[in-house]
Amino acid sequence: MPELPDVTVYVEALERQLAGQRLERIRVLTPFVLRSFDPPVDATSGRTVEGLRRIGKRIVLHLGDELFVVIHLMIAGRLAWKAADAKSAAPARNSIAALDFAHGTLYFTEAGSKKRASLTIVRGKAALAALDPGGIEPMTATFSEFSAALARENHTLKRSLTDPQLFSGIGNAYSDEILHAAKLSPLKLTRSLSDEEARRLHQATQATLAKWTDLLRAEAGGGFPTKVTAFRPEMAVHGRYKLPCPVCGSPVQRIVYAENECNYCARCQTGGKLLADRSLSRLLKDDWPKSIDDL
Repeated sequence: MPELPDVTVYVEALERQLAGQRLERIRVLTPFVLRSFDPPVDATSGRTVEGLRRIGKRIVLHLGDELFVVIHLMIAGRLAWKAADAKSAAPARNSIAALDFAHGTLYFTEAGSKKRASLTIVRGKAALAALDPGGIEPMTATFSEFSAALARENHTLKRSLTDPQLFSGIGNAYSDEILHAAKLSPLKLTRSLSDEEARRLHQATQATLAKWTDLLRAEAGGGFPTKVTAFRPEMAVHGRYKLPCPVCGSPVQRIVYAENECNYCARCQTGGKLLADRSLSRLLKDDWPKSIDDL
Protein backbone atom coordinates (compact mmCIF):
# COMPACT_ATOMS: atom_id res chain seq x y z
CA MET A 1 0.00 0.00 0.00
CA PRO A 2 1.38 3.45 -0.86
CA GLU A 3 2.23 5.15 2.42
CA LEU A 4 3.20 8.66 3.55
CA PRO A 5 6.37 9.04 1.41
CA ASP A 6 4.71 7.60 -1.71
CA VAL A 7 1.51 9.63 -1.30
CA THR A 8 3.49 12.81 -0.60
CA VAL A 9 5.40 12.43 -3.86
CA TYR A 10 2.15 11.67 -5.70
CA VAL A 11 0.61 14.88 -4.32
CA GLU A 12 3.64 16.93 -5.34
CA ALA A 13 3.51 15.50 -8.87
CA LEU A 14 -0.23 16.18 -9.10
CA GLU A 15 0.28 19.76 -7.95
CA ARG A 16 2.71 20.30 -10.83
CA GLN A 17 0.29 18.78 -13.34
CA LEU A 18 -3.15 19.80 -12.11
CA ALA A 19 -3.06 22.92 -9.93
CA GLY A 20 -5.02 25.66 -11.68
CA GLN A 21 -6.24 23.27 -14.39
CA ARG A 22 -9.89 22.76 -15.35
CA LEU A 23 -11.28 19.28 -14.72
CA GLU A 24 -13.41 18.49 -17.75
CA ARG A 25 -15.00 15.35 -16.33
CA ILE A 26 -14.53 12.25 -14.21
CA ARG A 27 -15.17 8.94 -15.93
CA VAL A 28 -16.07 6.07 -13.61
CA LEU A 29 -14.83 3.01 -15.49
CA THR A 30 -15.87 0.40 -12.93
CA PRO A 31 -18.83 1.06 -10.61
CA PHE A 32 -17.32 -0.29 -7.39
CA VAL A 33 -14.68 2.46 -7.20
CA LEU A 34 -17.19 5.27 -6.55
CA ARG A 35 -18.10 5.32 -2.84
CA SER A 36 -20.45 8.33 -2.82
CA PHE A 37 -23.58 9.50 -4.63
CA ASP A 38 -24.13 13.05 -3.35
CA PRO A 39 -22.67 15.27 -4.72
CA PRO A 40 -22.93 13.45 -8.07
CA VAL A 41 -19.91 12.90 -10.29
CA ASP A 42 -21.20 15.50 -12.75
CA ALA A 43 -20.83 18.19 -10.07
CA THR A 44 -17.05 18.07 -10.61
CA SER A 45 -17.18 18.81 -14.36
CA GLY A 46 -15.80 22.16 -15.40
CA ARG A 47 -14.29 22.98 -12.02
CA THR A 48 -10.74 24.18 -11.46
CA VAL A 49 -8.31 22.29 -9.21
CA GLU A 50 -7.55 24.86 -6.52
CA GLY A 51 -5.29 22.68 -4.42
CA LEU A 52 -4.14 19.22 -3.44
CA ARG A 53 -3.32 17.68 -0.09
CA ARG A 54 -2.78 14.41 1.73
CA ILE A 55 -5.02 13.08 4.50
CA GLY A 56 -3.36 9.97 5.87
CA LYS A 57 -2.96 7.74 2.83
CA ARG A 58 -5.66 9.59 0.87
CA ILE A 59 -5.14 12.16 -1.89
CA VAL A 60 -7.51 15.12 -1.91
CA LEU A 61 -8.27 17.40 -4.87
CA HIS A 62 -9.99 20.66 -3.87
CA LEU A 63 -12.29 21.91 -6.64
CA GLY A 64 -13.48 25.09 -4.93
CA ASP A 65 -16.71 25.82 -3.04
CA GLU A 66 -15.67 23.11 -0.57
CA LEU A 67 -16.06 20.37 -3.18
CA PHE A 68 -13.46 17.63 -2.81
CA VAL A 69 -12.44 14.52 -4.74
CA VAL A 70 -10.80 11.98 -2.43
CA ILE A 71 -8.71 9.12 -3.82
CA HIS A 72 -7.77 6.19 -1.59
CA LEU A 73 -5.27 3.88 -3.30
CA MET A 74 -5.50 1.12 -0.68
CA ILE A 75 -3.13 -1.79 -1.49
CA ALA A 76 -3.11 -2.09 -5.28
CA GLY A 77 -4.30 1.35 -6.42
CA ARG A 78 -1.95 3.54 -8.44
CA LEU A 79 -2.09 6.75 -10.49
CA ALA A 80 -0.83 7.21 -14.05
CA TRP A 81 -0.63 10.44 -16.02
CA LYS A 82 -1.06 10.45 -19.82
CA ALA A 83 -0.46 13.73 -21.62
CA ALA A 84 -2.95 14.63 -24.34
CA ASP A 85 -0.20 14.81 -26.94
CA ALA A 86 1.43 11.53 -25.91
CA LYS A 87 2.13 9.09 -28.70
CA SER A 88 0.33 6.36 -26.76
CA ALA A 89 -2.97 7.82 -25.62
CA ALA A 90 -4.46 4.41 -24.76
CA PRO A 91 -5.95 4.15 -21.27
CA ALA A 92 -3.64 2.92 -18.56
CA ARG A 93 -3.92 -0.80 -17.84
CA ASN A 94 -6.39 -1.80 -15.10
CA SER A 95 -8.01 1.65 -15.12
CA ILE A 96 -10.96 2.03 -12.75
CA ALA A 97 -11.50 5.81 -13.18
CA ALA A 98 -10.18 8.65 -15.32
CA LEU A 99 -9.98 12.38 -14.63
CA ASP A 100 -9.89 14.24 -17.94
CA PHE A 101 -8.14 17.58 -18.39
CA ALA A 102 -7.44 19.53 -21.58
CA HIS A 103 -3.72 18.71 -21.37
CA GLY A 104 -4.06 15.05 -20.37
CA THR A 105 -5.77 12.39 -18.29
CA LEU A 106 -5.11 11.13 -14.79
CA TYR A 107 -5.86 7.40 -14.70
CA PHE A 108 -6.73 5.72 -11.42
CA THR A 109 -5.74 2.05 -11.70
CA GLU A 110 -5.97 -1.02 -9.51
CA ALA A 111 -4.33 -4.40 -10.02
CA GLY A 112 -5.86 -7.61 -8.70
CA SER A 113 -9.44 -8.62 -8.02
CA LYS A 114 -10.15 -7.44 -4.46
CA LYS A 115 -11.29 -3.96 -5.55
CA ARG A 116 -10.49 -1.96 -2.42
CA ALA A 117 -9.38 1.33 -3.98
CA SER A 118 -11.96 4.10 -3.81
CA LEU A 119 -12.97 7.49 -5.16
CA THR A 120 -15.23 9.62 -2.98
CA ILE A 121 -16.75 13.02 -3.75
CA VAL A 122 -17.74 15.13 -0.74
CA ARG A 123 -18.89 18.68 -0.11
CA GLY A 124 -17.94 20.65 2.98
CA LYS A 125 -15.04 20.57 5.41
CA ALA A 126 -17.00 18.48 7.88
CA ALA A 127 -17.61 15.76 5.29
CA LEU A 128 -13.91 15.80 4.38
CA ALA A 129 -12.87 15.64 8.03
CA ALA A 130 -15.09 12.57 8.47
CA LEU A 131 -12.74 10.68 6.12
CA ASP A 132 -9.71 11.49 8.28
CA PRO A 133 -8.94 8.66 10.76
CA GLY A 134 -7.41 11.29 13.05
CA GLY A 135 -3.82 10.14 13.54
CA ILE A 136 -1.13 12.75 14.21
CA GLU A 137 1.27 13.76 11.45
CA PRO A 138 4.46 11.85 12.34
CA MET A 139 6.76 14.11 10.31
CA THR A 140 5.87 17.24 12.28
CA ALA A 141 4.81 15.81 15.65
CA THR A 142 6.79 16.91 18.68
CA PHE A 143 8.14 14.26 21.00
CA SER A 144 5.39 14.95 23.55
CA GLU A 145 2.70 14.57 20.86
CA PHE A 146 4.36 11.40 19.57
CA SER A 147 4.72 9.79 23.01
CA ALA A 148 1.13 10.73 23.94
CA ALA A 149 -0.14 8.97 20.80
CA LEU A 150 1.91 5.87 21.68
CA ALA A 151 0.51 5.81 25.20
CA ARG A 152 -3.15 6.02 24.16
CA GLU A 153 -3.36 2.24 23.75
CA ASN A 154 -1.16 -0.54 25.09
CA HIS A 155 -0.48 -2.23 21.77
CA THR A 156 2.63 -3.62 20.12
CA LEU A 157 4.80 -1.02 18.41
CA LYS A 158 4.02 -2.55 15.02
CA ARG A 159 0.28 -2.26 15.58
CA SER A 160 0.46 1.26 17.00
CA LEU A 161 2.63 2.67 14.21
CA THR A 162 0.24 1.30 11.59
CA ASP A 163 -2.94 2.45 13.38
CA PRO A 164 -4.29 5.41 11.33
CA GLN A 165 -6.12 6.69 14.42
CA LEU A 166 -2.74 7.16 16.11
CA PHE A 167 -0.30 7.96 13.30
CA SER A 168 -1.12 9.31 9.86
CA GLY A 169 0.21 7.59 6.75
CA ILE A 170 2.41 4.82 8.19
CA GLY A 171 1.75 1.28 6.96
CA ASN A 172 3.33 -2.15 6.90
CA ALA A 173 6.44 -1.30 4.91
CA TYR A 174 7.70 1.83 6.61
CA SER A 175 6.82 0.61 10.10
CA ASP A 176 9.26 -2.28 9.53
CA GLU A 177 11.94 0.19 8.43
CA ILE A 178 11.26 2.57 11.32
CA LEU A 179 11.49 -0.17 13.94
CA HIS A 180 14.71 -1.48 12.45
CA ALA A 181 16.22 2.02 12.50
CA ALA A 182 15.10 2.44 16.12
CA LYS A 183 16.47 -1.01 17.06
CA LEU A 184 13.18 -1.96 18.71
CA SER A 185 11.16 -5.17 18.64
CA PRO A 186 7.92 -4.93 16.66
CA LEU A 187 6.18 -6.82 19.49
CA LYS A 188 7.32 -4.57 22.31
CA LEU A 189 4.33 -3.01 24.06
CA THR A 190 3.98 0.76 23.80
CA ARG A 191 3.49 1.35 27.52
CA SER A 192 6.64 -0.63 28.33
CA LEU A 193 8.86 1.80 26.39
CA SER A 194 11.43 3.72 28.36
CA ASP A 195 11.76 7.45 27.71
CA GLU A 196 15.00 6.81 25.83
CA GLU A 197 13.37 4.16 23.63
CA ALA A 198 10.41 6.42 22.88
CA ARG A 199 12.76 9.24 21.87
CA ARG A 200 14.70 6.82 19.68
CA LEU A 201 11.49 5.72 18.00
CA HIS A 202 10.38 9.32 17.44
CA GLN A 203 13.71 10.21 15.83
CA ALA A 204 13.74 7.04 13.72
CA THR A 205 10.18 7.68 12.51
CA GLN A 206 10.92 11.18 11.29
CA ALA A 207 14.33 10.30 9.85
CA THR A 208 13.06 7.20 8.01
CA LEU A 209 10.03 8.92 6.49
CA ALA A 210 12.13 11.95 5.47
CA LYS A 211 14.80 9.72 3.94
CA TRP A 212 12.32 7.76 1.84
CA THR A 213 10.38 10.84 0.77
CA ASP A 214 13.64 12.35 -0.50
CA LEU A 215 14.62 9.11 -2.26
CA LEU A 216 11.25 8.83 -4.00
CA ARG A 217 11.37 12.50 -5.03
CA ALA A 218 14.78 11.95 -6.57
CA GLU A 219 13.55 8.82 -8.35
CA ALA A 220 10.60 10.74 -9.84
CA GLY A 221 13.04 13.40 -11.02
CA GLY A 222 10.41 16.11 -11.16
CA GLY A 223 8.12 13.92 -13.24
CA PHE A 224 5.26 11.64 -12.35
CA PRO A 225 6.12 8.64 -10.13
CA THR A 226 5.87 5.39 -12.06
CA LYS A 227 7.50 2.84 -9.72
CA VAL A 228 5.32 2.97 -6.63
CA THR A 229 5.91 -0.23 -4.67
CA ALA A 230 6.22 -1.37 -1.06
CA PHE A 231 9.19 -3.60 -1.86
CA ARG A 232 12.48 -1.90 -2.66
CA PRO A 233 15.97 -3.40 -2.67
CA GLU A 234 17.29 -0.44 -0.68
CA MET A 235 15.09 -1.29 2.29
CA ALA A 236 16.75 -2.71 5.37
CA VAL A 237 14.23 -5.41 6.36
CA HIS A 238 10.82 -5.02 4.72
CA GLY A 239 10.30 -7.72 2.10
CA ARG A 240 13.81 -9.04 2.71
CA TYR A 241 13.08 -12.31 4.54
CA LYS A 242 16.23 -14.48 4.80
CA LEU A 243 18.38 -11.79 3.16
CA PRO A 244 21.22 -10.28 5.23
CA CYS A 245 20.52 -7.34 7.51
CA PRO A 246 22.56 -4.38 6.15
CA VAL A 247 23.77 -3.56 9.67
CA CYS A 248 24.81 -6.92 11.16
CA GLY A 249 24.51 -9.42 8.30
CA SER A 250 22.07 -11.72 10.12
CA PRO A 251 19.21 -13.15 8.02
CA VAL A 252 16.08 -11.02 8.22
CA GLN A 253 13.19 -12.78 10.00
CA ARG A 254 9.43 -12.44 9.67
CA ILE A 255 6.13 -13.00 11.42
CA VAL A 256 3.22 -13.83 9.12
CA TYR A 257 -0.27 -12.80 10.21
CA ALA A 258 -3.49 -12.50 8.20
CA GLU A 259 -2.52 -11.00 4.81
CA ASN A 260 0.53 -9.18 6.18
CA GLU A 261 3.94 -9.96 7.45
CA CYS A 262 6.32 -8.19 9.80
CA ASN A 263 10.01 -8.23 8.92
CA TYR A 264 12.74 -7.62 11.51
CA CYS A 265 16.36 -8.36 12.39
CA ALA A 266 16.63 -10.50 15.50
CA ARG A 267 20.18 -9.44 16.30
CA CYS A 268 19.54 -5.70 15.89
CA GLN A 269 16.02 -5.50 17.31
CA THR A 270 15.26 -8.32 19.76
CA GLY A 271 18.59 -9.16 21.36
CA GLY A 272 18.93 -12.24 19.18
CA LYS A 273 15.55 -13.68 20.18
CA LEU A 274 13.34 -15.09 17.42
CA LEU A 275 9.77 -13.91 17.72
CA ALA A 276 7.16 -16.66 17.57
CA ASP A 277 5.41 -16.99 14.24
CA ARG A 278 1.82 -17.99 15.00
CA SER A 279 1.68 -20.74 12.40
CA LEU A 280 5.25 -22.04 12.22
CA SER A 281 6.04 -21.97 15.94
CA ARG A 282 2.76 -23.74 16.71
CA LEU A 283 3.58 -26.38 14.09
CA LEU A 284 7.20 -26.93 15.16
CA LYS A 285 6.57 -26.56 18.93
CA ASP A 286 9.76 -27.63 20.74
CA ASP A 287 11.72 -27.62 17.50
CA TRP A 288 11.07 -23.88 17.02
CA PRO A 289 14.48 -22.13 17.40
CA LYS A 290 14.56 -19.62 20.25
CA SER A 291 17.41 -17.43 19.01
CA ILE A 292 19.13 -16.33 15.84
CA ASP A 293 22.15 -18.41 16.89
CA ASP A 294 19.97 -21.55 17.24
CA LEU A 295 18.62 -20.89 13.76
